[in-house]
Amino acid sequence: MFQGASNFAKGVDSAFFFIFAISIFFLVGLTIVMIWFMVHYNRKRHPKAEQIKDNMKLEVTWTVIPLIIVMLMFYYGYAVFKPMRQVPDDAMVVKVTGRMWNWSFEYANGKISNELVLPVGKAVKLNLFSPDVIHSLYIPAFRIKEDMVPGKDNYMWFIPNIEGTYEILCAEYCGLRHSFMEAKTRIVTEEEFQKWFAEETPIVPEDKGLAILQNNACTSCHSLDGSKLVGPTFKGLFGSERLVMENGVEKTVTADSTYIKRAILEPDKEIVKGFAPGMMRAYDKVITEDDIKAIVAYFESQSKLPN
Repeated sequence: MFQGASNFAKGVDSAFFFIFAISIFFLVGLTIVMIWFMVHYNRKRHPKAEQIKDNMKLEVTWTVIPLIIVMLMFYYGYAVFKPMRQVPDDAMVVKVTGRMWNWSFEYANGKISNELVLPVGKAVKLNLFSPDVIHSLYIPAFRIKEDMVPGKDNYMWFIPNIEGTYEILCAEYCGLRHSFMEAKTRIVTEEEFQKWFAEETPIVPEDKGLAILQNNACTSCHSLDGSKLVGPTFKGLFGSERLVMENGVEKTVTADSTYIKRAILEPDKEIVKGFAPGMMRAYDKVITEDDIKAIVAYFESQSKLPN
Protein backbone atom coordinates (compact mmCIF):
# COMPACT_ATOMS: atom_id res chain seq x y z
CA MET A 1 0.00 0.00 0.00
CA PHE A 2 1.33 3.47 -0.89
CA GLN A 3 2.57 5.25 2.22
CA GLY A 4 4.39 8.31 0.94
CA ALA A 5 7.32 10.18 2.42
CA SER A 6 5.01 11.97 4.88
CA ASN A 7 1.62 11.40 6.45
CA PHE A 8 0.07 13.93 4.02
CA ALA A 9 1.57 12.58 0.79
CA LYS A 10 -1.15 9.99 0.12
CA GLY A 11 -4.05 12.41 0.69
CA VAL A 12 -2.51 15.20 -1.40
CA ASP A 13 -1.78 12.78 -4.26
CA SER A 14 -5.31 11.39 -4.11
CA ALA A 15 -6.85 14.88 -4.27
CA PHE A 16 -4.52 15.81 -7.12
CA PHE A 17 -5.34 12.74 -9.21
CA PHE A 18 -9.07 13.16 -8.52
CA ILE A 19 -9.01 16.75 -9.85
CA PHE A 20 -6.63 15.77 -12.65
CA ALA A 21 -8.93 12.94 -13.78
CA ILE A 22 -11.94 15.29 -13.86
CA SER A 23 -9.92 17.84 -15.85
CA ILE A 24 -8.83 15.21 -18.38
CA PHE A 25 -12.41 13.95 -18.70
CA PHE A 26 -13.72 17.43 -19.52
CA LEU A 27 -10.78 18.22 -21.78
CA VAL A 28 -11.44 15.13 -23.89
CA GLY A 29 -15.23 15.39 -23.64
CA LEU A 30 -15.47 19.06 -24.57
CA THR A 31 -12.98 18.60 -27.40
CA ILE A 32 -15.09 15.78 -28.84
CA VAL A 33 -18.29 17.84 -28.50
CA MET A 34 -16.61 20.84 -30.10
CA ILE A 35 -15.41 18.76 -33.08
CA TRP A 36 -18.88 17.19 -33.44
CA PHE A 37 -20.52 20.63 -33.54
CA MET A 38 -17.96 21.84 -36.08
CA VAL A 39 -18.72 18.89 -38.38
CA HIS A 40 -22.47 18.64 -37.80
CA TYR A 41 -23.23 22.36 -38.08
CA ASN A 42 -20.76 23.39 -40.75
CA ARG A 43 -21.76 25.79 -43.51
CA LYS A 44 -22.13 23.06 -46.17
CA ARG A 45 -24.71 21.17 -44.14
CA HIS A 46 -26.47 24.25 -42.81
CA PRO A 47 -26.01 27.14 -45.26
CA LYS A 48 -28.84 28.99 -43.53
CA ALA A 49 -28.52 29.69 -39.82
CA GLU A 50 -31.32 28.45 -37.60
CA GLN A 51 -32.54 29.93 -34.35
CA ILE A 52 -32.11 27.49 -31.44
CA LYS A 53 -34.77 27.87 -28.77
CA ASP A 54 -34.17 27.70 -25.02
CA ASN A 55 -33.89 24.28 -23.40
CA MET A 56 -34.50 24.53 -19.67
CA LYS A 57 -33.53 20.91 -18.93
CA LEU A 58 -30.20 21.30 -20.73
CA GLU A 59 -29.40 24.59 -19.01
CA VAL A 60 -30.22 23.18 -15.56
CA THR A 61 -28.13 20.08 -16.30
CA TRP A 62 -25.01 21.96 -17.37
CA THR A 63 -25.35 24.23 -14.36
CA VAL A 64 -26.05 21.65 -11.66
CA ILE A 65 -23.52 19.00 -12.75
CA PRO A 66 -20.51 21.38 -12.81
CA LEU A 67 -21.66 22.78 -9.46
CA ILE A 68 -21.68 19.29 -7.95
CA ILE A 69 -18.27 18.49 -9.42
CA VAL A 70 -16.72 21.74 -8.16
CA MET A 71 -18.14 21.16 -4.67
CA LEU A 72 -16.75 17.61 -4.71
CA MET A 73 -13.31 18.96 -5.62
CA PHE A 74 -13.61 21.57 -2.85
CA TYR A 75 -14.66 18.94 -0.31
CA TYR A 76 -11.88 16.56 -1.30
CA GLY A 77 -9.28 19.33 -1.13
CA TYR A 78 -10.56 20.68 2.19
CA ALA A 79 -10.64 17.19 3.71
CA VAL A 80 -6.94 16.88 2.92
CA PHE A 81 -6.08 20.46 3.97
CA LYS A 82 -7.90 20.55 7.32
CA PRO A 83 -5.63 18.03 9.14
CA MET A 84 -2.60 20.07 8.01
CA ARG A 85 -3.67 22.83 10.44
CA GLN A 86 -4.33 20.50 13.40
CA VAL A 87 -0.97 20.04 15.09
CA PRO A 88 -0.56 17.17 17.58
CA ASP A 89 0.23 18.26 21.14
CA ASP A 90 3.40 16.17 21.24
CA ALA A 91 4.87 17.56 17.99
CA MET A 92 8.54 18.56 18.07
CA VAL A 93 8.94 22.27 17.32
CA VAL A 94 11.58 23.69 14.97
CA LYS A 95 11.87 27.37 14.02
CA VAL A 96 12.53 27.84 10.30
CA THR A 97 13.93 31.14 9.05
CA GLY A 98 13.93 31.88 5.34
CA ARG A 99 16.12 34.76 4.19
CA MET A 100 17.39 36.01 0.87
CA TRP A 101 18.59 33.42 0.02
CA ASN A 102 19.05 30.52 2.43
CA TRP A 103 17.32 28.50 5.14
CA SER A 104 18.20 28.02 8.81
CA PHE A 105 16.61 25.64 11.31
CA GLU A 106 16.66 26.31 15.06
CA TYR A 107 15.86 23.56 17.57
CA ALA A 108 14.52 23.71 21.12
CA ASN A 109 18.02 23.43 22.64
CA GLY A 110 19.23 26.44 20.62
CA LYS A 111 21.06 24.39 18.02
CA ILE A 112 21.01 26.02 14.57
CA SER A 113 21.56 24.03 11.40
CA ASN A 114 21.46 24.71 7.67
CA GLU A 115 19.76 21.35 7.12
CA LEU A 116 16.55 20.04 8.67
CA VAL A 117 17.34 16.84 10.58
CA LEU A 118 14.30 14.94 11.92
CA PRO A 119 13.52 11.54 13.43
CA VAL A 120 11.41 9.22 11.32
CA GLY A 121 7.84 8.63 12.47
CA LYS A 122 7.65 11.63 14.82
CA ALA A 123 5.33 14.61 14.36
CA VAL A 124 7.17 17.89 13.85
CA LYS A 125 5.84 21.45 13.76
CA LEU A 126 7.79 24.04 11.76
CA ASN A 127 7.26 27.63 12.91
CA LEU A 128 7.90 29.74 9.82
CA PHE A 129 9.60 33.14 9.90
CA SER A 130 10.93 35.57 7.29
CA PRO A 131 12.82 38.76 8.19
CA ASP A 132 12.87 40.22 4.68
CA VAL A 133 10.49 39.23 1.86
CA ILE A 134 7.87 36.55 1.16
CA HIS A 135 9.30 33.05 0.90
CA SER A 136 7.54 29.70 0.69
CA LEU A 137 8.86 26.53 2.33
CA TYR A 138 8.26 23.62 -0.02
CA ILE A 139 9.26 19.98 0.52
CA PRO A 140 8.06 18.24 -2.67
CA ALA A 141 8.47 14.67 -1.41
CA PHE A 142 6.29 15.45 1.63
CA ARG A 143 3.65 17.30 -0.46
CA ILE A 144 3.70 20.30 1.88
CA LYS A 145 4.14 24.02 1.20
CA GLU A 146 3.47 27.12 3.27
CA ASP A 147 4.21 30.82 2.71
CA MET A 148 6.46 32.83 5.01
CA VAL A 149 5.25 36.44 5.15
CA PRO A 150 7.26 39.06 7.12
CA GLY A 151 5.35 40.09 10.24
CA LYS A 152 2.90 37.18 10.04
CA ASP A 153 3.05 33.95 12.05
CA ASN A 154 2.63 30.75 10.09
CA TYR A 155 3.42 27.08 10.55
CA MET A 156 3.23 23.63 9.04
CA TRP A 157 3.40 20.16 10.51
CA PHE A 158 3.90 16.63 9.23
CA ILE A 159 5.19 13.18 10.13
CA PRO A 160 8.11 11.92 8.02
CA ASN A 161 7.53 8.27 7.18
CA ILE A 162 10.63 7.18 5.29
CA GLU A 163 14.31 7.67 6.12
CA GLY A 164 16.36 9.51 3.54
CA THR A 165 17.39 12.94 2.28
CA TYR A 166 14.87 15.21 0.58
CA GLU A 167 15.00 18.58 -1.13
CA ILE A 168 13.74 21.80 0.44
CA LEU A 169 12.93 24.60 -2.00
CA CYS A 170 11.50 28.11 -1.98
CA ALA A 171 8.27 28.18 -4.00
CA GLU A 172 7.78 31.96 -3.95
CA TYR A 173 9.93 34.18 -6.17
CA CYS A 174 12.01 36.17 -3.69
CA GLY A 175 14.67 37.91 -5.73
CA LEU A 176 17.74 37.46 -7.86
CA ARG A 177 19.02 34.21 -6.30
CA HIS A 178 15.62 32.63 -5.63
CA SER A 179 16.55 29.50 -7.58
CA PHE A 180 19.60 28.97 -5.34
CA MET A 181 17.52 28.99 -2.15
CA GLU A 182 17.55 25.32 -1.33
CA ALA A 183 18.41 23.02 1.54
CA LYS A 184 18.03 19.39 2.59
CA THR A 185 15.89 17.61 5.13
CA ARG A 186 17.49 14.48 6.48
CA ILE A 187 15.18 11.88 8.06
CA VAL A 188 17.02 9.53 10.39
CA THR A 189 16.27 7.01 13.13
CA GLU A 190 15.41 8.24 16.62
CA GLU A 191 18.82 7.10 17.89
CA GLU A 192 20.69 8.95 15.14
CA PHE A 193 18.63 12.08 15.71
CA GLN A 194 19.23 12.14 19.47
CA LYS A 195 22.95 11.73 18.88
CA TRP A 196 22.98 14.59 16.35
CA PHE A 197 20.70 16.72 18.54
CA ALA A 198 23.04 16.40 21.54
CA GLU A 199 26.16 17.24 19.55
CA GLU A 200 27.51 20.75 19.89
CA THR A 201 28.75 22.50 16.80
CA PRO A 202 31.97 24.11 17.97
CA ILE A 203 32.87 27.45 16.45
CA VAL A 204 36.51 28.40 16.64
CA PRO A 205 37.03 32.16 17.23
CA GLU A 206 38.21 32.93 13.70
CA ASP A 207 35.19 31.11 12.24
CA LYS A 208 32.59 32.76 14.46
CA GLY A 209 32.37 35.81 12.23
CA LEU A 210 31.91 33.60 9.16
CA ALA A 211 29.17 31.65 10.93
CA ILE A 212 27.35 34.92 11.72
CA LEU A 213 27.62 36.00 8.08
CA GLN A 214 26.30 32.64 6.87
CA ASN A 215 23.47 32.49 9.41
CA ASN A 216 22.28 35.93 8.28
CA ALA A 217 22.48 34.95 4.58
CA CYS A 218 25.21 37.56 3.91
CA THR A 219 27.15 35.09 1.78
CA SER A 220 24.15 34.72 -0.51
CA CYS A 221 24.74 38.27 -1.80
CA HIS A 222 28.46 38.67 -1.12
CA SER A 223 30.82 35.98 -2.37
CA LEU A 224 33.91 34.75 -0.53
CA ASP A 225 35.88 33.88 -3.65
CA GLY A 226 35.89 37.18 -5.53
CA SER A 227 32.94 36.48 -7.83
CA LYS A 228 30.38 39.24 -8.32
CA LEU A 229 26.91 38.66 -6.89
CA VAL A 230 24.22 41.12 -5.80
CA GLY A 231 26.75 42.89 -3.59
CA PRO A 232 30.54 43.32 -3.65
CA THR A 233 32.68 40.33 -2.72
CA PHE A 234 34.06 39.81 0.79
CA LYS A 235 37.36 38.54 -0.59
CA GLY A 236 40.20 40.89 0.35
CA LEU A 237 37.79 43.29 2.04
CA PHE A 238 39.60 44.31 5.21
CA GLY A 239 42.08 47.12 4.65
CA SER A 240 41.22 47.53 0.97
CA GLU A 241 40.41 50.83 -0.73
CA ARG A 242 36.82 51.11 -1.90
CA LEU A 243 35.28 53.56 -4.34
CA VAL A 244 31.86 54.46 -2.95
CA MET A 245 29.00 56.86 -3.63
CA GLU A 246 27.65 58.94 -0.74
CA ASN A 247 24.79 61.35 -1.44
CA GLY A 248 25.74 61.30 -5.12
CA VAL A 249 29.39 62.14 -4.39
CA GLU A 250 32.14 59.71 -5.33
CA LYS A 251 34.88 59.09 -2.77
CA THR A 252 37.44 56.51 -1.67
CA VAL A 253 37.27 54.89 1.76
CA THR A 254 39.31 52.29 3.58
CA ALA A 255 37.48 49.13 4.59
CA ASP A 256 38.43 49.19 8.26
CA SER A 257 36.35 48.22 11.31
CA THR A 258 34.44 51.52 11.24
CA TYR A 259 33.54 51.11 7.57
CA ILE A 260 32.42 47.50 8.06
CA LYS A 261 30.24 48.44 11.04
CA ARG A 262 28.69 51.31 9.09
CA ALA A 263 28.03 49.02 6.11
CA ILE A 264 26.14 46.60 8.38
CA LEU A 265 24.09 49.19 10.25
CA GLU A 266 23.63 51.77 7.45
CA PRO A 267 24.08 49.86 4.18
CA ASP A 268 22.76 52.67 1.95
CA LYS A 269 25.01 55.37 3.38
CA GLU A 270 28.04 54.43 1.25
CA ILE A 271 27.25 52.36 -1.86
CA VAL A 272 30.20 50.67 -3.54
CA LYS A 273 30.39 52.05 -7.06
CA GLY A 274 28.81 49.73 -9.60
CA PHE A 275 26.20 48.34 -7.23
CA ALA A 276 22.59 49.39 -6.77
CA PRO A 277 21.29 51.05 -3.59
CA GLY A 278 18.39 49.60 -1.61
CA MET A 279 19.43 45.98 -2.10
CA MET A 280 20.47 45.42 1.53
CA ARG A 281 18.42 46.07 4.64
CA ALA A 282 19.91 47.50 7.85
CA TYR A 283 20.94 44.85 10.38
CA ASP A 284 20.92 47.13 13.44
CA LYS A 285 18.17 45.06 15.10
CA VAL A 286 19.61 41.70 14.10
CA ILE A 287 23.39 41.79 14.46
CA THR A 288 24.79 42.81 17.86
CA GLU A 289 27.96 44.74 18.70
CA ASP A 290 29.69 41.50 19.64
CA ASP A 291 28.62 39.97 16.33
CA ILE A 292 30.11 42.94 14.47
CA LYS A 293 33.39 42.52 16.34
CA ALA A 294 33.46 38.84 15.37
CA ILE A 295 32.75 39.71 11.73
CA VAL A 296 35.52 42.31 11.67
CA ALA A 297 37.90 39.80 13.28
CA TYR A 298 37.05 37.28 10.58
CA PHE A 299 37.68 39.77 7.76
CA GLU A 300 40.94 40.85 9.39
CA SER A 301 42.12 37.24 9.74
CA GLN A 302 41.34 36.61 6.06
CA SER A 303 43.38 39.64 5.02
CA LYS A 304 46.46 38.03 6.59
CA LEU A 305 46.15 34.83 4.57
CA PRO A 306 48.35 34.42 1.47
CA ASN A 307 46.53 35.01 -1.81
